Amino acid sequence: MAENDKREREDRLVDAYERMLGRTQEQIERAQNDTVPALRELLDRVKENMVELGELTREEATKVAAYVERDIQDAATYIAETGEDLRKWWRFDLELIEQRLLDAFSRVADQTSLQLSTWAERARRAGLYEAGEVAAPGTLVCNACGSALAMPRTARIPACAQCGGTSFRRAPEDAEAQP
Repeated sequence: MAENDKREREDRLVDAYERMLGRTQEQIERAQNDTVPALRELLDRVKENMVELGELTREEATKVAAYVERDIQDAATYIAETGEDLRKWWRFDLELIEQRLLDAFSRVADQTSLQLSTWAERARRAGLYEAGEVAAPGTLVCNACGSALAMPRTARIPACAQCGGTSFRRAPEDAEAQP
């Protein structure tokens, strides 16, 4: 695969992540008056819609849905365990994060935090972010050397700049990662 084709495909998945998160937020807002359906069902509907519209292949949509679900699980776990808002989960000055992404992510995470208790347990056990995956903004810590990886926007996770490690976890807000 040519380098330009690879970059284009990667950018496409990052853009798809943000669109899928936004559409999931819209679905939750529509369903809020009736009942709050499970996040996975909503995400599956959004994923299928994006496949039907030809925006993503089934494989790409499945990957992006897994990335969105993982990040929402992680954020919901944080909200449920700490009672804090997403500012500390992201560990970033909010001026660096696009307001529309913050709004979409906050609404989805807030509205689903109670539904996600079982997902939160799985996410806590797994809790892994792998190089090459797409992740929401925030600070990740290399599992091999402890170096911090700052991600100011939704993007693919690169290998650790310090040791080349490919496995990360979300940095807890009270722990300082090594530079």
